[in-house]
Amino acid sequence: ARHEPASACRSRVAGGSVPGGHAVNSRRSRRERGSVSIELALITPVLLVLMLVVVSLGRVASARGDVDAAARNAARAAVNARSAAQAIDAGNDAARVALVEGGVTCRSLAVEIDTSAFRAGGVVRATVACTVELESLTGVALPGSRTVTSSFLAPVDQFRGIG
Repeated sequence: ARHEPASACRSRVAGGSVPGGHAVNSRRSRRERGSVSIELALITPVLLVLMLVVVSLGRVASARGDVDAAARNAARAAVNARSAAQAIDAGNDAARVALVEGGVTCRSLAVEIDTSAFRAGGVVRATVACTVELESLTGVALPGSRTVTSSFLAPVDQFRGIG
């Protein structure tokens, strides 16, 4: 194999070709000038909308988790009460506290505590329905609302006295 001096390789690279024999075109054609800027200007709004949709879906999923937690807390608070009336009050209070702690603002909130089986060995069902404005979830002025509903069933201890 024949070796060329290093200066010859350097001059060939600087002169517009690389050692593999391929030409280096450092000038763009006049038609391509600014095309990257135009492409970026066109794709940026699409990417921003896509990002907002992903954030919105994440916030809706977070609100669903908070409503699930509210229903669970309501049922657990209700089974610890001594009477059906106290169970309803305790469940309502627990659901509202859980939603406030979760940062969820409901346009309308319905908490239903089913105490029809509130007896030793029975169960209590808590159902929470929260209608949330999409704007309050996303921080962007989106029209509409979404109702998120969750239920939780909690057993009443069978060896517990109910008053």
